[in-house]
Amino acid sequence: MRTQEELAGITLLGDRKVKYPDTYAPDILETFLNKHPENEYLVTFHCPEFTTLCPLTGQPDFAKIVISYIPRERMVESKSLKLYLFSFRNHGDFHEDCVNIIMKDLVRLMDPRYLEVTGIFTPRGGISIHPFANYADAEHEALKKSRLLAQMEETLR
Repeated sequence: MRTQEELAGITLLGDRKVKYPDTYAPDILETFLNKHPENEYLVTFHCPEFTTLCPLTGQPDFAKIVISYIPRERMVESKSLKLYLFSFRNHGDFHEDCVNIIMKDLVRLMDPRYLEVTGIFTPRGGISIHPFANYADAEHEALKKSRLLAQMEETLR
């Protein structure tokens, strides 16, 4: 059995010196170089425990956030993404705002070829909200439109 000290060095998340942000913290995001920039491939993150606050009631809102992107030169580092998403826990914004903020921050951070963010929020008051936002460079504009259309068609089922 490993000691707490041995485990602390495995990841930055295990380090007691890590300061978890009290509110929205885009500066915590980090990148690393894509070792395969000549390839077009998809990277997807599933974040099933996203939490934010309703800006009107202060009540917590829970969601699964799905982030998919086609990288260019830079890729988001997953530990920093976890901390970044965690920073929304005391942040008050509407569901649609959170999804768009996440998308814009990641586009600014990485300059990907394509990126999409979906929020699957737990129902409150009998209503669930599933905002979707996407971004594409000029080469992937058709993908952006087709994915948005697919999302629209899915919601009508």
